[in-house]
Formats: sequence, structure tokens, C-alpha cells
Amino acid sequence: MKSPQPDKSKPLVKTEQRGRILGIGGVFFKSANRDQMREWYSKHLGLADKGQGVMLPWREHDDPQKEHVTVWTVFPASTKYFDPSPAPFMINYIVDDMDALLDRLKQEGVKIDAKRMDESYGRFAWIYDSDGNKIELWQPLPAKP
Repeated sequence: MKSPQPDKSKPLVKTEQRGRILGIGGVFFKSANRDQMREWYSKHLGLADKGQGVMLPWREHDDPQKEHVTVWTVFPASTKYFDPSPAPFMINYIVDDMDALLDRLKQEGVKIDAKRMDESYGRFAWIYDSDGNKIELWQPLPAKP
């Protein structure tokens, strides 16, 4: 039996679902000795965090004109920013459409934090994975011309 061949008379239509992850916006973790940890990463891996995090720039594969940044930073062990997650880390994902993603996740039964944050550099929301790890979602504001 022959496999069905695609109909070449019709152009392929690229349907793109809104509310998807574009990349990693940040990697955050706790340390009991934040300064020593920053020094170690600076000395051995060149990640020099002077207090605002290390900014690692990158471009989208499918649209190289779109620039993004991944923030890497060490939080003090006492931070409450990751609460109520028991994990000593948190990943921040860049999303293309916060509302569409949160609507879909709600329908799928994902635990969503009621807190939202709007900053000059984007919108934030938080969800929890099946182990209770807090995940930060970030929709950057469009670049101004």
C-alpha cells in the first residue's frame, strides 16, 4: 500500500499557536553564600554578576531580528521570591502571549498563581509544575521604534 502523498497544489499554511514559550528568560537559584557563589561563577565560567544579574543576549532562530536576553542570577538563600516552591531554583520562560498561554494552562488544570506583575520591561505570571516547582512566565514588552 502506498503512503498518501501531500497535495502539492495547495500551499502549506503555517498555523502558529499563540501562548507558547520562545526561550529561557532567566535562570535563578539560591545560595547560602551568594557572594562566594557569584565569585565562583565569575572566576570559573565568566558569569560576572555585580548585583543585577548576568545578561546573556540571543536572537530567535526563526526571526533573527528579534533579540532577547536570558538573565542568570544568584539569590540569597533567604529569598521568598521562589515561595511557596520548595526548590532552590526557578526558571523564567519568555512567552509570546501571556493571556493565551494562561487561558490554555487553566483549561489544562495547571496550578496558576493569582499574582501578576506588570513592569516597564514586561508582564509576569507564575505557574507550578506537577512537583510544585514555581515557574516564572515573562512576556517582554515590544521594542519601541
